Amino acid sequence: MTSSYTGGSASSRRRTPLGALVAASGISSLGMAATLVAVPWFVLHSTGSGTRTGLVATAEVLGLLCSAVLAGPVVDRLPVRATSVGADLLTASAIGLIPLLHAWGALPLPVLIVLVFLVGAARGPSDTSKQLLLPGAMERAGVTAERATGAVEGARRIGMMAGAPLAGLLISTAGPVRTLFADLAAMAACALVVATLVPATARPRPVADGPRGSYTQELRFGIGQLRKDRLLGAMVGVLMLTNALDGALNGVLYPAYGTRVLRSSALFGAMVTAMGAGALLGAALYGWAGHRLPRRAVFVGAFVLVGAVRCAALAAEPGATVLLAVLALSGIGSGIVSPLMMSVAYERVPEAVRGRVFGLLVAAALAATPLGMLGAGLALDAAGLVPALLGTGALYLTVTLAPLVFPVWRELDSRAPAERAEPPAELRSAAPAVQAS
Repeated sequence: MTSSYTGGSASSRRRTPLGALVAASGISSLGMAATLVAVPWFVLHSTGSGTRTGLVATAEVLGLLCSAVLAGPVVDRLPVRATSVGADLLTASAIGLIPLLHAWGALPLPVLIVLVFLVGAARGPSDTSKQLLLPGAMERAGVTAERATGAVEGARRIGMMAGAPLAGLLISTAGPVRTLFADLAAMAACALVVATLVPATARPRPVADGPRGSYTQELRFGIGQLRKDRLLGAMVGVLMLTNALDGALNGVLYPAYGTRVLRSSALFGAMVTAMGAGALLGAALYGWAGHRLPRRAVFVGAFVLVGAVRCAALAAEPGATVLLAVLALSGIGSGIVSPLMMSVAYERVPEAVRGRVFGLLVAAALAATPLGMLGAGLALDAAGLVPALLGTGALYLTVTLAPLVFPVWRELDSRAPAERAEPPAELRSAAPAVQAS
């Protein structure tokens, strides 16, 4: 009896860091989803200006984009756990200053824009550092990359689904100012979970304790690691194109469908919920069985559901029940894509440059999204809703079928560990170094 209990306790301790990172993903997503609702509502409530609301929203996206591109070398140099905790605390502080300065009458628009920019900028190193902590946690727990990334994605989806309606409830009962304090609490809780339950680990660094390369050299080295892997390069291309098309759907064509076809805000909300519920199921399914399935086939099938099937269903304008069922099915594909791509990235990106490479992956996705929104708006005005949906679906299908045409995509089904990154001469020195995470 004693032996069994001790073993079970040790097993629980081994899984605690992974469970903490899964919980942190859910808490962080809940807080950020609530912020995405509460901050614009706060600006509109305070100023009544749609232009100012748009400027504030743009500032957050620009902050995230800048940090995704530029923070990689910093994350690779600093202790990873401390970076995660510090970024979450910075986010919490920036969010908390908004209602405080507003109460003191010291929140002009430029200050608000700076604070929201900081919120976005802190998200890049926060997300990237948690991704860097995940391999050690899943190795400690003895689970596959598919299960670990599927669990993290599932928690993220739950947080996103719960955050927006929770923010709406808090805004209606407590007001937007107090809702921002709730967002602050969520980010502080995320920092506490990582700080107390995820152990510090040691990971190799490509640079010794002697003179290091410049920031620019290290950033270029990370870009070089991404460029020399043909499969990762192809994945970045697909990620950019599909995120542009997702931006077109979510930012322009979805709202147009809600107003022109459904004519119901409740049904429009149900569309979003159906996709979210399907995505949660997809992440769970991939975590359970993804390691046993051929990745290339799953990759193509998931993107067909996300793109072509969804656009065709919307263009057909079916009844509400059929539409929601198809969107839930499409959401399953959406929930599979992210953990699948992260599983591949963990295997192929050398540990020493993951901060840079993962940040660049996020930046590539973000950079293309506004272009998709702009293109969808032009198509909607020029051709109408149904042709715009069909055109988007056709483009999505063309991108989706690329893995069946180009030989490089066959590497998706190989599960080889990442090679060690060798820095260029100006970044090398005689002895290796070890950095505490």
